[in-house]
Amino acid sequence: MSPHDANARLRARDLAAVWHPCTQMRDHAGPDPLPMTPIVRGEGAWLVDANGKRYLDAVSSWWTNIFGHANPRIGAAVKDQLDTLEHVIFAGFTHEPAIELAEKLLRIAPAGFARVFFADNGSSAVEVALKMSFHYWRNVGKTGKTRFIALTGSYHGETLGALSVTDVPLYRATYAPLLHEPIFVASPDCFERAPGESWREHSLRKLEDMRAALEHHAHEVCAVIVEPLVQCAGGMRMYDPAYLAGLRKLCDEFGVHLIADEIAVGFARTGTLFACEQAGIAPDFLCLSKGLTGGFMPLSAVLTTSDVYAAFWAEYNAGKAFLHSHSYTGNPLACRAALATLAIFRDEPVLERNRELAAHIARRLAPLADHPHVADVRQTGMIAALELVRDKAAHVPFASAERRGLRVYRHGLERGVLLRPLGDVVYFMPPYVIAPDEIDLMIDVAIEGIERAVN
Repeated sequence: MSPHDANARLRARDLAAVWHPCTQMRDHAGPDPLPMTPIVRGEGAWLVDANGKRYLDAVSSWWTNIFGHANPRIGAAVKDQLDTLEHVIFAGFTHEPAIELAEKLLRIAPAGFARVFFADNGSSAVEVALKMSFHYWRNVGKTGKTRFIALTGSYHGETLGALSVTDVPLYRATYAPLLHEPIFVASPDCFERAPGESWREHSLRKLEDMRAALEHHAHEVCAVIVEPLVQCAGGMRMYDPAYLAGLRKLCDEFGVHLIADEIAVGFARTGTLFACEQAGIAPDFLCLSKGLTGGFMPLSAVLTTSDVYAAFWAEYNAGKAFLHSHSYTGNPLACRAALATLAIFRDEPVLERNRELAAHIARRLAPLADHPHVADVRQTGMIAALELVRDKAAHVPFASAERRGLRVYRHGLERGVLLRPLGDVVYFMPPYVIAPDEIDLMIDVAIEGIERAVN
């Protein structure tokens, strides 16, 4: 190890002490180890390692960082809060940052919400929504409602409740004996549409599967949970807003709740502030996290209706209270980060700028539609994805053991771009502060990586 190689020193210390998430740690050992890259600072859309090498963050650090690393406005808000109140128990106590954040979320969200429940992260928000829906039906006397409907290919988190409504075998299979069994309904994923069929036509056709499930199971179902417009961790599967509009009507018709998991797709990722806006609907529960704090602090929120809130309003001895808590619920530092994030949306033309950036991404990716090993080029707002396959005409994938996407990842790191494919789905979800020339770099490097991966 060179005495001047700061990366190597930090990497050695890390691998002697740390266990990383979503990682086979053995990949970082052996004769050709997967890089473990120590990052010492961030600058806008860029990350900088201990040796000074820069990496364009094309995945917003797990989809959280929307306004750039070390954003001065959000950072200043957190620093200011540090001088007054870092944390306080949120049962029997409150503070203005949480109050103001709840007020503002209710103001900007689709109409119909009345209350905000804070939690720590995305999985926790999903746990809150699942438990709250189940508890609601119990409180109103419908105790037979104990199950949930989720879409095939869905991902909602990795705590046991959230994992129960997740349908990605990589995450679910090992823990299946610990999980509740939901009712999985075929996703409206438009990659599976018939030749000549539009996204809208395919998405509407798939509503029939949901209707059939509700006709058989509505009496035992608490809620349907979906990721609006984009099923992210399941491979960036996308569908038309018409599906959401139809789903809202079905949930109303059959008397079940609708839970919208906008943890990854909220806060302008899909082209509108909230993905549900594109369908003109409001769910019964809206789960938010990730971009909520601009990537600075862990925080999540579940928005729900006055009807749901009223079902828990009772004398103490009635036993109807929602007894769910997190030690850091409503943390003031995280709330201040979120307020600063919302202020950027208020003061800057974020959506307009994102439309221009999304159009530039679309122009650069369009030629890949003719690539012999790219079966699909798809995009919803500031999320774009490419499907790498062995046989384009038949949609035959590469064998997963070949880890073609890993080759794209390795090449990206060599060239200074953080790409983290989902299997063989190469996707782009950059911070909103990315510039057109940085988009060009991101896509050029991805194309180079794809050529290495498929040859």
